Amino acid sequence: MRYRTRLTAPAAALLGTAAATTLAPSAHAASGGTSKSASRKKNPTPGAETLGDSVYPSLGNDGYRVAAYHLDLAYDATTQLVEGEATLRVRTTQALSRLSLDALGLDIRSVRVAGRTATYEQVDEKLRITPDCALPAHTWTTICVAYGADPRRALTHTAWVPTPDGFAVCPQPNSAHTVFPCNDHPLDKADLTVRITVPSTLRGVASGALVRTESLDGDRTAYTYRSRSPIATELVQITVGDYVVKERQGPNGLPLRDVVPVARAAALEPALALTPGLVAWLEQRLGAYPFETYGLLPCNSDSPTAFDFTGLETQTLTLYKPNFLLQEEKKIGSHMMHELVHSYFGNSVSPGNWADLWLNEGHADFYGLLYRYERGWTDSLGLTTMEARMKDTYARGDQWRHDSGPVAAPNEANLFDSQRYVGGVLVLYALREFVGEAVFGAIEHTFLDRYRNATATTENYISVASEIAGQDLSGFLREWLYGTTTPRMPGHPDWTVTPVHTSLTAPRKRRAGHHDNSATL
Repeated sequence: MRYRTRLTAPAAALLGTAAATTLAPSAHAASGGTSKSASRKKNPTPGAETLGDSVYPSLGNDGYRVAAYHLDLAYDATTQLVEGEATLRVRTTQALSRLSLDALGLDIRSVRVAGRTATYEQVDEKLRITPDCALPAHTWTTICVAYGADPRRALTHTAWVPTPDGFAVCPQPNSAHTVFPCNDHPLDKADLTVRITVPSTLRGVASGALVRTESLDGDRTAYTYRSRSPIATELVQITVGDYVVKERQGPNGLPLRDVVPVARAAALEPALALTPGLVAWLEQRLGAYPFETYGLLPCNSDSPTAFDFTGLETQTLTLYKPNFLLQEEKKIGSHMMHELVHSYFGNSVSPGNWADLWLNEGHADFYGLLYRYERGWTDSLGLTTMEARMKDTYARGDQWRHDSGPVAAPNEANLFDSQRYVGGVLVLYALREFVGEAVFGAIEHTFLDRYRNATATTENYISVASEIAGQDLSGFLREWLYGTTTPRMPGHPDWTVTPVHTSLTAPRKRRAGHHDNSATL
């Protein structure tokens, strides 16, 4: 297949046109205009401070949708602080008297809406903004927030990963708004441009492709990155450190770039060199890689207090602990595949609700395990085939449903339990056993193509599966995804489920998207 990508208009250019075209109608109405069209408009009200997520209902605001973010950040290596300006181009979904952005731990300096000073207040994790005049429904405007941030600030939850030479960010699932004000939910994906200014001895890198490098006064350098595809806030990567950027070519001309601590570049090279082969293997199964570039970011910290995970699938640049990647291939290969699969399931197609996480993690583990077993590598349970692993997982099915709920019905406390990972694999395995490998592959391709650069729900997957299989699979899949007991496994009538023991502990938990290779792969 040929490498392909979708080009969008530059985010900064889009942002630049909005302020001049937005507020004239509402300003006219506020000054006493009484046109018939204005009188027919619904009275402005505050936007609902939720996007209706079943796991994180406090995330987001439903009064608008974001088309583009432009972040202009500056890092001071002496103070280790960040000064930022976030400019959002948004379209209102209703007439708004007030709107809010998700924001936590940010020192807000000023807020402007359509170039005009707006009043604001910070309440819990919301930055509530009142424009100087109401915003009409279904119109474009810009919101510009100037702020400061301390990556080392103690918060209830944070995306910042401080390192000795800078920082990286780990926003999943609900912490991007500790880095920049945003509508912090995958439902509202947007274009992204990041300009980051750093001392010239360091390197600033972000999701997407490098489009500009500027040498500035004071021995500082500004790097500008742009994402060519929409990105969910939980997948944004911004990092500063003593890095070297290593470039190589992947399959079908795909540019690969790794962002590596200078001091560890040579030691990490064997792991980095695995990426072209991983991409080629996955493209044979899921089609062309969906973004403009891919690579790894082993950020300069192995501290368990800095981040308690192995890897995170931030878009186009997967975050890792460096020490993990220093292991031999059979210890890291399946996990590297897991994170790469997220470029398709989770990044290109993002969850419409956090309850749909199994679509991300189940698929990532599914292909990660296939990759492992094709190579004859033994997993953490001493098993060497997918069938043996699924038989073992099947036996645990009722216990996991008891401890962590059905696969597609998590809550915040158990969102990242094994049920969403290898429990999700079991659902996909059952579907493949039921419809056959060829139909299963067609389901996967159709789902990815249909919802590329968008979001999708469990119901969307069920609908695609039924369409491609030519039969109604809703009952079959809903029983597997939402049932309180484990259904019979197609093709394996001899498989049995171990009875539930209420004294057992719940499956091992993982922090947001950070997959522990030793636990499941």
